[in-house]
Amino acid sequence: MLEPEIAFADLERLLDRCFDDMELMVKFVDKTAIDRLKMVASTPFVRITYTEAVKKLQEVTDKKFENKVEWGIDLATEHERYLSEVLFKKPVIVYDYPKDIKAFYMRLNDDGKTVAAMDVLVPKVGELVGGSQREERYDVLCKRITDMGLPLEPYEWYLDLRRYGTVKHCGFGLGFERLILFATGIDNIRDVIPFPRYPGRADL
Repeated sequence: MLEPEIAFADLERLLDRCFDDMELMVKFVDKTAIDRLKMVASTPFVRITYTEAVKKLQEVTDKKFENKVEWGIDLATEHERYLSEVLFKKPVIVYDYPKDIKAFYMRLNDDGKTVAAMDVLVPKVGELVGGSQREERYDVLCKRITDMGLPLEPYEWYLDLRRYGTVKHCGFGLGFERLILFATGIDNIRDVIPFPRYPGRADL
């Protein structure tokens, strides 16, 4: 995972500084790679709740999904790509996921059923970024841990971060290989791993 913060950077840097490389990708890998980057750099992202996303997927009649769509499931790549590639044709931020499919440290929403989590879905890849607001309330965090059938003892160090004072805070992760897939249009994630493993080199 990559958790980047780069000053003075945006998606247009890739098109400005590496345009020759991108032209090569368009020629040999994915004819839509440059257009896709330009679209993301210039288009506001769609923002919908998980509940709205599920409803829209359930209304789809022109495609049969391999994985059944119902409230409470963890969206599969086919669902994520359909939302970003077909339904909206742009990046989509899905937020407020069911608490039962997310980690205990994600902040419980007032409805008691969802957590303050979000994913950024992009064409070609599906989920590119995942993040959440962290649960800062000590009592709620303890209950979330025990409700998930986990023992409190191994998490005492984490609970101490709340017990002795905290503030509201968030975090996110970006899959670096997925980012390369998205930018270049390469189909298989194994082909973009910086240090690929192959027979005889599984020790890397």
